[in-house]
Amino acid sequence: MHLPLLPGIAMKFYEYKQVIGFEETNLTGNVYFTNYFHWQGRAREHFLRENAPEILEQLEEGLALITLHCSCTFLDEVKVFDEVTVRMFLEEIQQNRITMRFEYWRGGVQPMLVARGEQQIACMRRDDGRLTPSPVPECLRRALAGFLEPVASH
Repeated sequence: MHLPLLPGIAMKFYEYKQVIGFEETNLTGNVYFTNYFHWQGRAREHFLRENAPEILEQLEEGLALITLHCSCTFLDEVKVFDEVTVRMFLEEIQQNRITMRFEYWRGGVQPMLVARGEQQIACMRRDDGRLTPSPVPECLRRALAGFLEPVASH
């Protein structure tokens, strides 16, 4: 199943919020770049926990969600004690692959977009020490379906 999103249409998103701690910054005081990838994973995990908790049982039975591609473009700095909201959008589902888009917003009086990212995962099954492609589980398809619907505005 190939489900591309419509350009120019506002889409629903999942939000993961946090306050930056000292451990996430480098010697110059800004957030170290690898943390943005960590936050993509955290947003994905929290989404699963809240919207498809039954996926955990499938993971224990051999399902694997393998990251194939991950990227991030940095637009502005984030520093300790900044509040950051990661918005995760469903970009597309195609066969056993799911592509997500991420926006990173620094909070404040005027929220600012500080980075954009993308991640593609593949649903695989562990069989005799090998990974083989597996369809996107139905519980995950149901959870993602709500994010395919356009919304009027953010």
